[in-house]
Amino acid sequence: MERAMLGVSLRDQIRNEENRRRTIVTDIAQRVAKLTWQWAGHITRRTDGRWDLKVLEWRPRTGKRSVGRLPTRWTDDIRRVAGSRWRQAAQDRVLWNSLQKTYVQQWTSIG
Repeated sequence: MERAMLGVSLRDQIRNEENRRRTIVTDIAQRVAKLTWQWAGHITRRTDGRWDLKVLEWRPRTGKRSVGRLPTRWTDDIRRVAGSRWRQAAQDRVLWNSLQKTYVQQWTSIG
């Protein structure tokens, strides 16, 4: 889509990074990672006992992931950046926001 916005074809051999710089469009993977990080922080800071925090903490009874499932959950990626006590880290907004850039870089380098 960015190529179409700029009127550039594949034959012009212009890298996607250059097209993104020229169109000033945010990479969708970075945007998704940023919103995921912000949502996780938002949910963990809630104190009203809504269902979303309960779903976040839920674990299946078997404790195993079925065949064909991804090897990690999205909370596992957050744990890699913020540590095993990530929910406590999310309570401190300054710390949580400082870890966001690291998470986005790690998440976009994986995918």
